[in-house]
Amino acid sequence: MHRVYNFSAGPAVLPDAVLSEAQNEMMNYRGTGSSVLEMSHRSFDFNEIISEAEVDLRKLLAIPDNYRVLFLQGGASLQFAMVPMNLMKNRTADFIITGHWAKKAYQEAQTFGEVRIIASSEDQLFSYIPDCTDLEINPGADYLYICENNTIYGTKYQMLPNTKGKPLVADMSSCLLSEEIDVGQYGLIFAGAQKNIGPAGTVVVIIRKDLITDEVLPLTPTMLKYKTYSDSNSLYNTPPTYGIYICGKVFKWLLKEGGLKRRGEINRMKAKILYDYLDTSQLFKGTVCKANRSIMNITFVTGNKELDEKFVNEAKKYGLVNLKGHRSIGGMRASLYNAMPVAGVKRLVEFMREFERNYNV
Repeated sequence: MHRVYNFSAGPAVLPDAVLSEAQNEMMNYRGTGSSVLEMSHRSFDFNEIISEAEVDLRKLLAIPDNYRVLFLQGGASLQFAMVPMNLMKNRTADFIITGHWAKKAYQEAQTFGEVRIIASSEDQLFSYIPDCTDLEINPGADYLYICENNTIYGTKYQMLPNTKGKPLVADMSSCLLSEEIDVGQYGLIFAGAQKNIGPAGTVVVIIRKDLITDEVLPLTPTMLKYKTYSDSNSLYNTPPTYGIYICGKVFKWLLKEGGLKRRGEINRMKAKILYDYLDTSQLFKGTVCKANRSIMNITFVTGNKELDEKFVNEAKKYGLVNLKGHRSIGGMRASLYNAMPVAGVKRLVEFMREFERNYNV
């Protein structure tokens, strides 16, 4: 079976072991005689699937008891509205803008109240993370919002902002489960699954219990209230059942492979292999501040758009796919999510060296 090295930013590569196990269970899940795709979300078997998924996720992240885990749908972008609808009780929130997705969340939140940008890196094309140690946070703000890892630009917070007591809301779509974190530092974490967690369409929300209340903004639909899903254990309506099933298998794979401590070590090693090459290359250059580099999404350019395009096209022949940078900035991007093996990164660097020998003039 031919498998390429898939550097897509999402939907992204999934572990071979997970795909193989799902393939084996596709027609007959654990002797039930049916597929999970056909399974009622109210059935005993699916209740086991979603319950085990939550238990394993809690174990991976050491999630405290005063947090709820919710499996939702609608993509991470729906959370741009769901967060303010549920949390913006004083109709005000502060935002740090470090890229495209934080900016979109800020724009959406303007629908619901007064939102302020208290720090931004847009002045340098989002190539760094602003100093967040002593920001002028609005005393009346309901929360402080960040996008922790910037998939498009390749930056990541190495230190969380000083929120001065305000709940921290973090979009962690492209970094959740990539390494250990302290969940207790956040009020709410959300992540689209299609990076490190599972298939597109599933969203994981980890929210502190005191933030789940009936006090939401007027006209908030039932389907957009966190309490709706908290009260029903994510089963208010039909959830993305197959997506949750695959997420559960990814959680078990991570636990079997040594948990997030080991995963973080592997991910940092993978990133170092590529960054070390970029730092010495005469052709390829990284595009972000070294102090704020992401270990998940590594962006780079040659400085020549035609050469960038040639690199992406020739890489495909080498079994290296989806290396084209986001349409908004161009260049190249290698996403090194959990399921990308070390061998894939080494093969990429090998090809980059060959390409540089052929085209560096």
